[in-house]
Amino acid sequence: MTLNPIPLLAQAAALALLLTACSGEVTAPEARAAAHGKDEHAEEPHGQGAAPEAGHADAEEAAPTVTMDDDALKAAGIRIAVLVATSPGEQLRAPGEVLDSAYGTTLITPRVAALVVRRHARLGDEVRAGAPLATLASVDVSDAQAELRIAEQEWRRVSALGREAVAGRRISEARIAVDRARAKARAYGLPDTGHGSVDGRFTLPAPHAGRITEDDFVVGERIEPGRALYRLVDESVVWVDARLPSGTVPRLTAGSAATIVADGRRIPGTVLRAAHRTSEATRNAVVRIEVANEDDRLHGGDFVDVYLGAGGDAATPRLAVPSTALVQLQGDTVLFRRDAHGAIAPVPVRTGAVIGEQTVVEEGVNAGDAVVVEGAFAIKARLLKAQLGEGHAH
Repeated sequence: MTLNPIPLLAQAAALALLLTACSGEVTAPEARAAAHGKDEHAEEPHGQGAAPEAGHADAEEAAPTVTMDDDALKAAGIRIAVLVATSPGEQLRAPGEVLDSAYGTTLITPRVAALVVRRHARLGDEVRAGAPLATLASVDVSDAQAELRIAEQEWRRVSALGREAVAGRRISEARIAVDRARAKARAYGLPDTGHGSVDGRFTLPAPHAGRITEDDFVVGERIEPGRALYRLVDESVVWVDARLPSGTVPRLTAGSAATIVADGRRIPGTVLRAAHRTSEATRNAVVRIEVANEDDRLHGGDFVDVYLGAGGDAATPRLAVPSTALVQLQGDTVLFRRDAHGAIAPVPVRTGAVIGEQTVVEEGVNAGDAVVVEGAFAIKARLLKAQLGEGHAH
C-alpha cells in the first residue's frame, strides 16, 4: 500500500505548531517558517529589517527642501547662479547714525549760583554768535560788580595824584586790587569793567551761531554752577558713526572719502578716524565720518547708509552674494543651495563684510555651488508653509 506523503507532512506541521504553543520556546515567525517549510528571515534582503525604519527617521530629520523646475522658478521670480570667487569691489556699506559734532557743541551754564530772571532763546531757535540767551541774578555777582567798581575808582584816584602825592606802595596795591577784581569778574563771565549796575544781573550770550537743541529750566529757578541751561549746536557740520566688522576697519584710512545716503540723497563726507576698540557684544568697530550738513538735512539720531572706499585686500577674490540672497531661518543666516537633482535646501553660512550691495560669504558654501541669488524669501515662504503642514514644498 502506497501512502501519500503530503497529508503526512501537513500533520507533522500541525503537530509542531501544537507543541510550540504549549512550550512557548519558538517565536511566531519561526512557527510561520515551520508551517511554510522555510526560514522567514531568508526573505529579507541583506542589510534590511529595522534599517528602513531608521532611514525613514533620518529622512524626517533632514533639512527640508524645495523642488521646482526651471519654468516654476522663473514664474516665481527665483534666479539661481553659480558661485565664483570674484573681487566684489572696493566700496563697503554699513549702517550709520548721525551725531552732533562735539567740536561744534556748547553747553550754556553759569559759573556762579544764580536765579533765572529772563529767557531770551527757546528750544529749536537758531541764534547768532553773541545773541543773549538768558539773564540771571546772583548775590555773588553783585559783590563782584561792586568790588570792581570800587577798585577802578581807587585806581583812577591814585593814578591822578601821581607818585609825588601817593607812595609807590599804595599805587601798587591799587593796581593789584583792580586787576584782581577784573579777573574775578571774568571768572563769573562778566565784563571786566566797573561801568554799569551792581544789581547782580548778568546775561549769558551765545558763544557761536547754532541751534538750541536742549532747554531744561524755568524762569525763577536757582541754577548751580555747571548746570546746563541750553545745549547749543552748530549743525553746519555733523558726525556719522558707521559700524563695520572689525576685520574691514584696517583697510580704511583717515581722510578717505565716504558717502552718506539719507532719504535717497547722497552726501559726501570724510573719514575722521576709526575706533581702535571692537565691541565685545557685536564684534563691530566704529568709523567716524565728518559731513558738511548743507540745507540742514541731517540731524542727531538719524539713521543713514554709509558707503566707504576701501583699500588693502579689497581686490582679493572672495565669494560674495547679493545681500538680499541671505535670509534668517531658525536663528541662522542661510543661503539656498540647489543640488544636482534640482532640490533646493537651506545652508547655514558665516558672512563677512558688506561691500556695496553684496555680502562676503566666509564659510558654508564653495565656489561652483548653485545658490538662489533672487527670490530667497519666496523659497523661505514655501519651506515654512511645508513645515506648518499646509502643503508640500515641491
